[in-house]
Amino acid sequence: MEQAEWTLHPLRVRYQETDAMGVVYHANYLTWFEIGRTELIRSAGYAYGRIEQEGLMLPLTDLDSQFRQPARYDDAIVVCTRVERFTPMRLGFRYQIRRLEAGAAEAALPALGEGAVRAAGEDGAGLPGELLATGGTRHVWVDRSFRPARLDRRLPELYALIRRMAPAGKEEGA
Repeated sequence: MEQAEWTLHPLRVRYQETDAMGVVYHANYLTWFEIGRTELIRSAGYAYGRIEQEGLMLPLTDLDSQFRQPARYDDAIVVCTRVERFTPMRLGFRYQIRRLEAGAAEAALPALGEGAVRAAGEDGAGLPGELLATGGTRHVWVDRSFRPARLDRRLPELYALIRRMAPAGKEEGA
């Protein structure tokens, strides 16, 4: 199985994220996806705010999500994120939301640390915890006027970082 580089970011489910059924409301997973991609870029040594200061933005163009098990109030979860595909103008991420075991969560959360990186299968095999949800987002690089922009020309150092994080063979033609 091909190994992929996943960035792990631990969270604890807050009461406000749950609905009347006592489970995390589905839209909160999208917020967690955003946290995951922001932390992935930060873990590479590049703050997302810096991208915007350089005049680039990365709006969402497409998303998918699948829910397997509910997350509940006070669960210790980990947002696992990796680069799925990229081009000079587009970027796709894959996510897994996983619940850590109740007894092991307190020890696992600090050990994971914010932005911890772990090699695991592209399907998430080898990641900690129980799989709750998966998803993906696709984005396009644009300038402040929302015109498409080529990352390899505008921020070549960031493009090189993304290339290193992506699984081999996942760069598509421009």
